Amino acid sequence: MNKNFFTTIFFSFLLTAILAQNPNRIKEPDIMKNPVRREIIMPTIPGYEIIKGDFHTHTVFSDGLVWPTIRVEEAYYDGLDAIALTEHIEYLPFRELVKGDHNTAYTIARPRADQMNILLVQAAEITRAMPPGHIVALFVEDANKLETDEYMDALVEARRQGAFLFWAHPGWVAQQPDTTLWWDVHTQLLEQDLLHGVEVFNWDDWYPVSMQWAKEKNLTWFANSDVHPVVSHSFNTRDFMRPMNLVFAQDRSLEALKEALFEQRSVAFFLDNLAGPEHLLLELFNHSVEIGRPFTTDRNGNWRVQLRNPTDLTFRLQNLESGNGATRSIVLHPRSSVIITCPASENGQTTLQYKATNLHTGMFEHPTITIIVE
Repeated sequence: MNKNFFTTIFFSFLLTAILAQNPNRIKEPDIMKNPVRREIIMPTIPGYEIIKGDFHTHTVFSDGLVWPTIRVEEAYYDGLDAIALTEHIEYLPFRELVKGDHNTAYTIARPRADQMNILLVQAAEITRAMPPGHIVALFVEDANKLETDEYMDALVEARRQGAFLFWAHPGWVAQQPDTTLWWDVHTQLLEQDLLHGVEVFNWDDWYPVSMQWAKEKNLTWFANSDVHPVVSHSFNTRDFMRPMNLVFAQDRSLEALKEALFEQRSVAFFLDNLAGPEHLLLELFNHSVEIGRPFTTDRNGNWRVQLRNPTDLTFRLQNLESGNGATRSIVLHPRSSVIITCPASENGQTTLQYKATNLHTGMFEHPTITIIVE
């Protein structure tokens, strides 16, 4: 073979490629959206992996407006690790248009969840009048068996399947328009191991009283979207992340996620608020905020110190000892730093006490944050 042969072959391929293009059809790929996942930066907690999950959503297989695979893709692009499709058992307005049973949404979504590395929780929402209201069952095996005449039978069946049960939107205006009450029925469910958690945030509402219930009754705290339309059409995801739960799991698996929820290792995350057990909130703060060493002294003799927050959490702090030379209020925005002042100490260490006003441990209760400067 000579040089002329290879030259001929090259130009033959080139001519074929040119002739194969249709001059009447010109591609413009730049007009198409190239979606990327929003990476949410969380602190590293020794012994745990923080699983970010939304455990209350709907599709067209109950009263939602999207296909199940869309919910999975939204979760991925919004930076979540886990999601549950919680279709209503008793309320199916599109039944005549969308064929399937109570497990169909999960069956359709599961392959896409596997492709996108999303933990998909099989679930359902038992939809009854108040009391008991709406109860979400996570980790069910067969949602069809939850379709019963008596709500107690549905809850017992869900629990027989190993389900985790939480009370959805207890302050929903359609069921409790004037107040948010804990009913005798809920005490009965709690005593019979048929209630394990409660939403403190749902859609665009949060319920201070349910925070107190979660604290006093050892319930797992939840913040969920309860989204029915497209997420990006509903939530201001430019300025805030969608509602989610930060679950302290031993590893990234459905089994570890389930164990963590039953052990109340979950923090509700909505807007820039965190709500949950105090020890978990302190873990999040202590492993998020980096406290620098004093780098100078101001004219009043106070140290100047930099606090750094490399995570996507926000911390709003109010000084509990006014007049001590420490900065009165601190806002640590995500991925930011602030400089504060604090009294200089002769022994080289100063301890500051702040109330974390956007961290909630109960109804209008906030933990005390200790900042040690040395």
